[in-house]
Amino acid sequence: MFSTWPRPTHPARAALLATAWLALGACAGEGRPAAGEAQADSVSVVDDGGRTVTLPRPARRVIALMPSATETLLALGVREGLVGRTDFDTGMGIDSLPSVGGGLDPSLETIVSLRPDLVVSWETSGPAPLGDRLRAMGIPVFAVKTEDTTDVFRTVASLGRLTGRGAAADSLARALRGELEAVRRSVAGQPRPSVFYMAWYDPPTTAGRGTFIAQLIDLAGGRSLFPEASALWPNVSLEEMVRRQPDFIVIPDAENGAARVRELRTTPGWRELRALREGRAVLLPAEVVNRPGPRIGEAARRLRDALHPAAAAP
Repeated sequence: MFSTWPRPTHPARAALLATAWLALGACAGEGRPAAGEAQADSVSVVDDGGRTVTLPRPARRVIALMPSATETLLALGVREGLVGRTDFDTGMGIDSLPSVGGGLDPSLETIVSLRPDLVVSWETSGPAPLGDRLRAMGIPVFAVKTEDTTDVFRTVASLGRLTGRGAAADSLARALRGELEAVRRSVAGQPRPSVFYMAWYDPPTTAGRGTFIAQLIDLAGGRSLFPEASALWPNVSLEEMVRRQPDFIVIPDAENGAARVRELRTTPGWRELRALREGRAVLLPAEVVNRPGPRIGEAARRLRDALHPAAAAP
């Protein structure tokens, strides 16, 4: 949510890229399908922007422009079909793949050179210049919008169909539902502490009720400090936070999380929060709790273990 938008491409540059893509078209069929992959049947799936994406066969060469989609593809068994990654696809065992850059501003030249038969991109509000440019070059683009847990399961099913991994997608969805249900049962009947999820600190920003994060907090036995917030990622008043006094503050930790907590404990306004002063600021790995993908079960467990340690599995 804090990334920059794609830079516009000069018309001459776009034409050069289109020419490169056409020249590579003859090679697009290279690559062997993974074991168990459908071979010849075409597949059509409607993406989250309402566009019908039709492939002549399940995708064999895939690039995903967001880590959650990359993780989903890996969970479906499409590792050998991934031909590129973004700079943010770290810790997945695919560091040897060439990077196309950022998810919202990738290098189109690099994408073209990797000859994907499917690119999984963000579905953004408003114009979609990146997806439009890729489609203009003949590269199929499937746009994904993952805001809540329903979106996560729909993405699993869609990527399973597009890659010929429908059975794997069904199995993954069942496993995720089982994990979430186990967390829900483990905290049934327990008190529900109030939680402020710190998506950002200046200005204070949290997860609104329509996000997968708010849903996971609820499932893990907590309740949002701002349940009335209808925006997905609302800015909130620090004064109101102090008035409401959250029982827990959950901080997604990408780097320097502990230092951030120490800083906030001495920052005017923040230092008035008892959860910070009394050690109830919880650091959880951002790559788990911030990604709406196949690790939502793990995210729910980590939240449950922080809010209800007695319910944690031994």
